[in-house]
Amino acid sequence: MAMRRTNPLPQLDLVVTDLALSGESYAEIKGETIYVDGAIPGEKVRVRITDRGDDGAAKASLVEVLEPSPHRVAPACPHASRCGGCSFQHVAYEEQLRQKTRLLDGLLEDTFGPGRPPVSPMIGMPVDEDGVPRHFRQKAAFTFTEDDKGRLQIGHFARGTNTVVPVTECLVHSDRANRVAFAIKDAMAASRVPVATENGGLLRHVVVRVTEDEREAVAVVVATEEHRALDAPLRRVAASRQRPEGLLLNLHDQASPYLFGPHTIRIDGLGHVKETALGPSFLSSPTGFFQTNIHGASHLVRLVKAAIGAEASLRVLDLYSGSGLFALPLALAKHRVTAVEESRKASREAAKNAQLSGVPESRLRLMPSKVEEAIEHLARQEWDAAVIDPPRSGCPEPVIRTLTRKIAPPKLVIVSCNPEALMDEMRLAFDAGYRATLIQPVDMFPHTPHIETVAVLELRHRARTVARTERSTAHLAGRRERPEPPKEVRKKAAPKPKKPWARMPKRER
Repeated sequence: MAMRRTNPLPQLDLVVTDLALSGESYAEIKGETIYVDGAIPGEKVRVRITDRGDDGAAKASLVEVLEPSPHRVAPACPHASRCGGCSFQHVAYEEQLRQKTRLLDGLLEDTFGPGRPPVSPMIGMPVDEDGVPRHFRQKAAFTFTEDDKGRLQIGHFARGTNTVVPVTECLVHSDRANRVAFAIKDAMAASRVPVATENGGLLRHVVVRVTEDEREAVAVVVATEEHRALDAPLRRVAASRQRPEGLLLNLHDQASPYLFGPHTIRIDGLGHVKETALGPSFLSSPTGFFQTNIHGASHLVRLVKAAIGAEASLRVLDLYSGSGLFALPLALAKHRVTAVEESRKASREAAKNAQLSGVPESRLRLMPSKVEEAIEHLARQEWDAAVIDPPRSGCPEPVIRTLTRKIAPPKLVIVSCNPEALMDEMRLAFDAGYRATLIQPVDMFPHTPHIETVAVLELRHRARTVARTERSTAHLAGRRERPEPPKEVRKKAAPKPKKPWARMPKRER
């Protein structure tokens, strides 16, 4: 949504009605959609328009809440008003879950119409006595900065900016990860190690990975170079009460949006934590990719295993398999799993995880390959079920078409972190004859608009083009033809979602 800056306009009173994928609430007035950050659907608010787009959308700043929602609460975090890490701390947690479930249901309705598959209530996180989920992220990442007095601090970016907001605690990070990160900050401050800027300096980030039970922690300091100024504070941390089981130094000398550079040096102890809360053992480094919320990941694993079923020795295809989050539990459940992952590092970690977990080689085949390059070869084989966990951009259309039309496993499980991409994937799968038996959102990141969804699909009939090919092949082989699929499956795909929030470009989410 391209916006053009305007002069401040008079204030406007309105009632916001819905939640956007961006986390903003919005109202539609005289053909214009107005997005407001910090409001809750159902509230009457006073706003000031700050930007207007060319497509009938506008952004507004919240001036005053005139009629607050009964679900508005005081944020549990003292930094909530400035820090961009969370955007929903002013919303009671049960209402967060309800609004995100409603948002997913709205997308399904826009995509598939009134006959859309139903959405199950979102699975939430455990809460404290105040009803607030805390300390659920097992990976903590902070950025080094300085306050107005030049003192070293760590914090998070303010929402939509490159300005770092210093924090003294983080509600969502593991308690031990917080303690280790702040101990590192204190050690660097005592040695007066400078923050990296355009004009020099050393310190960029500190990232800590812990196990769910907090028994193991590995921390990495991201710096521009391996400088002797880092030696004393790193030794101090390694000898302190907050000593992590592993201490790493990552070298990142380029100005880029990436958190880590290409080279990591082990300073002390372990390079990985060993996470055992998911059944199999998973090695996880702070510089690698693994689920941040282990409790939430346990729900994903449970849902995927239940969808595949208890019948042993099913042939299961796992695409975008990472370090084996789903492949290993399925293999241990006596299925025969082929796991395809582009990242060589993740594939090596999957092999180590399989060995640690005692997965028989006969049950797990690891393919370090791009899914786009492997899919045609895999289409020559028979599969009973498939699991896909694509990146945020979603599964490329050629892959989902080959998967649903050529491979056509009776069961297909999509694990998605992007609701819009999920709609595209489901639309293509429905065109190929699949129907949803479960749409289950899981709240992996409370206090944010993030929605993780497990969609379980079953093949009810083959698409007409596929059926025609099969009938031709059957005729040549002297086999009985398959029946023509019902007329209702030959309808055109539903139109793209038309909600204004579904048209917002990715960079604004």
